[in-house]
Amino acid sequence: MGDTTSLQTNGRDHAGEAGAARLSIGALSRATGIPVETLRTWESRYGFPEPIRRPSGHRLYHASTVQRLRRVAAAIAKGHRASTCVAASDGELAALLEATTPSVRRPMTIPDEGLAALVAAVVAFDADHLTRMLLGEWARLGPLEFLAQRVIPLMQHVGEAWEAGRLGIHHEHFLSERLGDVLRTLRLPYDDRAHGPALVCATLPGERHGLGLQMAALVAAVAGWRVLFLGTEVPVDQLGRAAATTGARAVAVSLSRVNATPTTRAMLSDVRAALAAGVLLLAGGEGAPADLPGVDRVADFAELHERLRQG
Repeated sequence: MGDTTSLQTNGRDHAGEAGAARLSIGALSRATGIPVETLRTWESRYGFPEPIRRPSGHRLYHASTVQRLRRVAAAIAKGHRASTCVAASDGELAALLEATTPSVRRPMTIPDEGLAALVAAVVAFDADHLTRMLLGEWARLGPLEFLAQRVIPLMQHVGEAWEAGRLGIHHEHFLSERLGDVLRTLRLPYDDRAHGPALVCATLPGERHGLGLQMAALVAAVAGWRVLFLGTEVPVDQLGRAAATTGARAVAVSLSRVNATPTTRAMLSDVRAALAAGVLLLAGGEGAPADLPGVDRVADFAELHERLRQG
């Protein structure tokens, strides 16, 4: 391509590979047979394929990525989960490919009829019916059981079905958008009458998954806290300023498994340093560290509700 500008991939210098062939995500998709949306989801969720970021912001991929992605696709075709294959080392991936497990798409196991009906609405892209059922389950179960028995299992089932090839990424996106709308709708009445302490809710840069944060915000509002919902990928300095401006008593961040990294730990430490001494920093999700000074890890939404209810 003739461009000798030093390129960066997650902070590592690839200037020495300037002569190597590089592909756009569309070309990578055509070379591997893996849809572009799937590649983007794997990159976000598992950190692979790893892009080369040009100064313009465009992403390119090393041609060597093609072979590994084809091996990942072959392992998935043999019945292994995408989460296992994409994150596997070369040796682990080789072992998966050598396994004789045939490609069998197991039927989705649904624990009860209520959850089965929700999954069926997702499969059919029936937004109205899905919303009505979710609101009905909210009224029947109450906030915490609604999240524990319906929202979280529904997300898990759809995610697992996508990984196994039974559903498409478009089903997962549809569910995420609809759940986000429902959770915001449910929170609004509580926000209107909240008079408790202020809580800032956000994710850190690099964390694009926002549903866990939406659920945490709903739990906080139910507990009577005034929620300032900043959304995803908020810069650390802006998060500190928001907490100071609103006089927040606590800041809550949500971290998915893919962001359980040293970089995330460093950002959390920076957030802690940006907050006043009396402000709590709460971290939840599969990527939340349990041993970082000044950061309180919250195991689940029931624990979050109890801590906030106690003030």
